[in-house]
Amino acid sequence: MPVFKNEGNGTWYVMARYVNWKGERKQKCKRGFATKREAQEWERKFQLQNSADLDMDFEAFTDLYANDVKNRLKENTWLTKEHIIRTKILPYFGKMKISEIGTKEIIAWQNELLAYRDEKRNPYSQTYLKTVHNQLSAIFNHAVRYYDLRSNPAAKAGNMGSEEHKEMLFWTKEEYKKFADEMMDKPVSFYAFEMLYWCGIREGDAYGKIRLKLEQIQ
Repeated sequence: MPVFKNEGNGTWYVMARYVNWKGERKQKCKRGFATKREAQEWERKFQLQNSADLDMDFEAFTDLYANDVKNRLKENTWLTKEHIIRTKILPYFGKMKISEIGTKEIIAWQNELLAYRDEKRNPYSQTYLKTVHNQLSAIFNHAVRYYDLRSNPAAKAGNMGSEEHKEMLFWTKEEYKKFADEMMDKPVSFYAFEMLYWCGIREGDAYGKIRLKLEQIQ
C-alpha cells in the first residue's frame, strides 16, 4: 500500500497511482491523515472509485454521482439534491456497500421516514417522501446505467409518498395592479414582483437572474 509517514509532524500521507478516463497514468497525493489506518482507508476508497468497483460504500459512490451530474444541473437543483442526500440518505446507507443494498434495506429505510414525526407530531408530507425516494432511486439508476449495477433496489421496493395536486391560484391584472401600488415604496420588492408577474417566470429563475445581474454590476 503506498502509504507513508511524515516524520516531521507525525501525520500520514498517500501516494496513489491510477489511470484517468483518457487512459493516462496519474499520481495523486493526499496528506494530513492522523493514523495509518485512515490513510489506507482513503486510498482503498479512492481506488474503488477510480475503478468504479461497486464494492465501494454508498457514500463513496455518491461522490462519483456528484462528480458526474453536478455540473449538468442548475445550482439550486443540485443544492436541493445534495441536502436530501446528506440528511436523509447517507445517515442510513452511507457505510453499506452499494452492491449489497437490497429491497429489504430500502423498505426498512422507508419505514423510518414514514414513522418520523416532528416536535408537533407532524409527519413528512407525501410529496416530500416521494421526492426523497426519487432521489435515492436516481442514484441507483445512475449506478445501473453507467457503472453496471445489476438492478435498482429502490425501484423494486416501490415508491413511498405521492404527489399532491394543489389548485393554482392566479391574480387578475386588476388584482396585481392593486398589489403593485402598495409595493411602490419598496423598490427592490416592487421590481422583483414586476419581473415575476409580467415575465411569468418562477421564483427560483428570478433569483438566479437577479443574482447574475448584481454580479455583472459589481
